[in-house]
Amino acid sequence: MADLSTLFTGIRFENPFLLASAPPTESESNITRAYDVGWGGVVTKTIGLHPVVNVRGPKTKFLRADNTGSRLSMAKRPDSTVVASWNWELISDKPLDWWVPRLEAIKKAYPTKVLVASIMAGSGTDKELANWQVLVEGVQAAGADAIELNFSCPHMDRVDMGSNVGRDPVLCSVSTQAVKEVARVPVWVKLTPATANIVEEAEATFRGGADAISSSNTFPALPPLDPTTLDFEINVDGFVSSGGLGGPAIFPQSLAKMADMTQAFPGREFSGIGGISSFDQALAYFLLGCGTVQVATAAMLDHAIGPNVVRGLIDGMTSFLDQNADRGWTSLEDFRGLRRGSIVPHSEIGRPDSADYHGGYEDAEGYAVAVETR
Repeated sequence: MADLSTLFTGIRFENPFLLASAPPTESESNITRAYDVGWGGVVTKTIGLHPVVNVRGPKTKFLRADNTGSRLSMAKRPDSTVVASWNWELISDKPLDWWVPRLEAIKKAYPTKVLVASIMAGSGTDKELANWQVLVEGVQAAGADAIELNFSCPHMDRVDMGSNVGRDPVLCSVSTQAVKEVARVPVWVKLTPATANIVEEAEATFRGGADAISSSNTFPALPPLDPTTLDFEINVDGFVSSGGLGGPAIFPQSLAKMADMTQAFPGREFSGIGGISSFDQALAYFLLGCGTVQVATAAMLDHAIGPNVVRGLIDGMTSFLDQNADRGWTSLEDFRGLRRGSIVPHSEIGRPDSADYHGGYEDAEGYAVAVETR
C-alpha cells in the first residue's frame, strides 16, 4: 500500500508537498484553502519586524516564450508558454502582531496540518540578532510547527537582510545560532542560489544548528526590455531594480545547487524548491535526497494555491509507488537519494576510445559541411 506520508525534521507530513513562501501565502484564507485542497504543509510569506513598503505597480509577473520563435516577454499572448515568474515584492508588509492571531486561528482550525513560519531580520548587530529571537518566540507561541529563516530574498532594500546574509557564511552561522537559542521547533534555513559555492553557506548554517536547508529561492534577474518603447516591461517611472526569477526556467540550476549540498551532507535534511509543477520535477529532488519539496510559481498560476498542481503531485507519487511496488517501494524513504551518487566531477565522465576520437580534426571541420559560395 502506497504511503505518501513522510517524516521531515521530526514532523509528520501527510504528503511531502508544500506550498512555498510567496505572495499567496500571506493570506489566511489562501493558507486554509491550500490545506483544503491537499497540500501537506504551507510556508507563510516572510514575516519581519521592520516596516516594509512595497513598490508601486505589479509585483509578480510571468515570463512567456513564443512557441514558434525566440521572443521572451511578459505580455499575455496566444501560442506562448510560461517559462518563469518574476517578482520584486519584498517580505510581508503586515507586522508580527497581525500575524500572531492568524497563525493561532489557522492551527486551531487545522491542527494536523503543518504550518511553517518564514521569518527575516537583519544581521551584524546584537539588536538584529535579538529581532530574530523576537520573531521566533512570537510565531512558535502562535503554533508554528517549524520556522524557515529567509537568508535568500534577492531584492531586499537593506544591505544586512535577505540574500546578503545567505552569501556570508559567518552571518549564516551566527544568525542561525541566535535562532536556535530560543527555538523549540525545527529550524529550516532557506539559502540563496546567488553564491559561488552554496556548500560553504550550507556548512555554516548546519554548524549554527539548522535542522534543514531549503533551496533554491529565486535567482536575481531583470525583466525584458520592450523593443518598441525601449523601456523595461516592468518599471516604475521608468526605473527598475533587480527582482527574482523563478518557475520552470530555474529548475536545472536549482537542481544543481541542491545536488552540491546533498552530496556534501548526505545525512542532513533538505527541502527542494525551484521549477516544480508536476511529480516529474519533484521526483528529481527526491532522488537527490530531499525529504520535502515546495511549490510557488505553478501554484500561483493555478488559482493562487494550486489545487490542480497538488492533485497532480499526489496522483503522480501514488502512481509512481504503485509502478515500483515490485521493488518493495511503498514510501519516499525507499527511493530518496537514489541518484545522489550519479553526479560526479566532469573529469570522471567517460571519454571515447582513442580510435574513435580525432581531437577535433574531423574530415569536415566545424558543425556543418562547407558549402561553396559565389
